[in-house]
Amino acid sequence: MKDLSSYFKGTIATAALFAVLGSQAIAETSMEIEAGIGGADPDPDAPLVALGEPPIPLDNPQTDAKIELGKMLFFDPRLGGNPSTPCSACHNPYIGWDVEAPISFGYPGTTHWRNSQTIVNSAYYGKLFWAGSSKSLESQAKSAAGGAVAGNGEADMMEARLAFVPEYVERFNDVFGDQWPRVGNAWRAIAAFERTIVQTDTPFDNYLRGDDAALTEEQKRGLELFTGKAQCSECHNGALLSDEKYYNTGVPAYDGWQDDGLAQVTFRYELYAKGSTEEMYRHTKDDPGFYFRTKEKADKGKFRTPSLRYTLYTEPYMHNGMLATLEDVVEFYNQGGGENEFSDNKSPLIQPLGLNDQEKSDLVAFLKSLSGEEILIEEPDLPDYQPLPAVAAEE
Repeated sequence: MKDLSSYFKGTIATAALFAVLGSQAIAETSMEIEAGIGGADPDPDAPLVALGEPPIPLDNPQTDAKIELGKMLFFDPRLGGNPSTPCSACHNPYIGWDVEAPISFGYPGTTHWRNSQTIVNSAYYGKLFWAGSSKSLESQAKSAAGGAVAGNGEADMMEARLAFVPEYVERFNDVFGDQWPRVGNAWRAIAAFERTIVQTDTPFDNYLRGDDAALTEEQKRGLELFTGKAQCSECHNGALLSDEKYYNTGVPAYDGWQDDGLAQVTFRYELYAKGSTEEMYRHTKDDPGFYFRTKEKADKGKFRTPSLRYTLYTEPYMHNGMLATLEDVVEFYNQGGGENEFSDNKSPLIQPLGLNDQEKSDLVAFLKSLSGEEILIEEPDLPDYQPLPAVAAEE
C-alpha cells in the first residue's frame, strides 16, 4: 500500500500550484489563473489537492450583471430550436445538474445518445463533452444549444427571440454594449454563470486543508485504497480528480440501442454525421467516442476521464449511464472493467483489483467524501416578450 505521507508530501505547501489544472487548457482558452500554475497536462503523478478558485478567461471576465444574465439564460427555453429545451432541461439543479437517466433528454421528437454530465465544477475542465470536442464553456454552450439532438437552435432565430424581450435588450446593452442581444454574448453570459457553480468545500477538500476530522475512518481507509491498491489515482488525480485523458475501460454498449427504435435512429444519425466509413455505419453497435475526433482506430471506445467530484448526486455513471451506482462503479473496476466492441483498445491500466467487500465499502465511502452539500438554487423569473418599438417612417 502506498505511503500517503509520501504521496501527499508538500501537498498543503503546493496546493495553490495545482489548484487549477493544465497549461494546455490555459493556452486553449486564454484563461487567467487565479489560484496557481498548471503543468503541460494534468500530471498522472500529481498529488490530490484541494480545489482552488476556478480559472477565468481573460476575454470573458466575471461581473455580477453578466452572471445574473447568464443565470436567466441558462433557464430560458428561448435559447433552442423551440421554446422547450433550455440548458437546465439537461442540467437540472435538483438532480445533480444533469439528467437522472442513462441517456440525456433530446430535442422534442428525438433522444440524445450520451449521458448528461453535471456542470458542477465544469469551470475547471479544459476539455468539455465526453470526447473533448469543446475547449471552453462558451463553446460548449453554443454546441449544446445548436446540437441537432440537443437544443437544435439556429443562431439567427435565437437572437431574434432575445430582441423581442426588452429586459434582455437592456441587460445585453449594460453587460456587453450590444444594441440588440447578440447570441454569441449569450454563450459568454451562460459560461460566466456556470463558472459560479463550483464546490470547493467537500469533506475531502477540508481534510486536505488540515481538518483531520473531516473524513471518517472508513473514508480514510478508502483514500488509502484510492491512491494505492485500487489505483484510482492513476487517472483521477490533481485538483479536479481527472487527468483529462482518454481511455477505453470496457464500458458495455448502451442497451437501449437494442430495443429502442428512436435511440437506434439517433445512434445511426450520429455515426453518419460525425464521419464513419460505410462498414462502420452498417455494422458498429457501440459508441466510437474519441475516434470521431481523431479518426484513429486506436481511439475507438475512448472517453475523457470525468471528475469524481459531486458524483454523489450524478448517477447513473459512465458516458452511456450503464453503471447505476457508485457501488456498481467500484465493482466494475474491481472486476477489471468490462468488454465492449472496441475492447482491443482497452487500457492496460484496467486490471482486476482483488478488493474484498470491506475494501469496496471503504472506497465507496471515500468517493462520497468528494461531494459536499447539494448545490440548489432558485430558478429566476424570466422576462416576457414585448412588441418592438415602432419606428417613425421617414418623410
